[in-house]
Amino acid sequence: MAKKIAGYLKLQVPAGNASPSPPIGPALGQRGLNIMEFCKAFNAKTQEMEKGAPIPVVITIFQDKSFTFDMKQAPVSYFIKKAAKLKSGSKAPGKETAGKISAKQVREIAEAKMQDLNADTIDSAMRMVEGSARSMGIEVQG
Repeated sequence: MAKKIAGYLKLQVPAGNASPSPPIGPALGQRGLNIMEFCKAFNAKTQEMEKGAPIPVVITIFQDKSFTFDMKQAPVSYFIKKAAKLKSGSKAPGKETAGKISAKQVREIAEAKMQDLNADTIDSAMRMVEGSARSMGIEVQG
């Protein structure tokens, strides 16, 4: 018989840096989950990824206090800032340009995020990435 699901928890955790400190510890602790078990499992799964990249995680919590988790790719904004070599986007998008990325970089980001995006083709995924870049005040060239 399948386990009964008690709920879901969404967190954004830096790759390879899960620790029982906030926000992870309190979020898992108040639901009665083993915090160290999650931290060890998450860090083991993300050891091949770039350290510190924000990884969205959906934790499925079962009634017997066990859990499973699914990881997604880092947010598009993270990839865009990394490609443009910026710490943050423009303070006034549409008026100020914070940086520039090439169409080739947009394609690479779209290919990396394709499984998480709501897009059928790489071209529609690229348009989504371009829209995110524009909303951050980053110009797409090409």
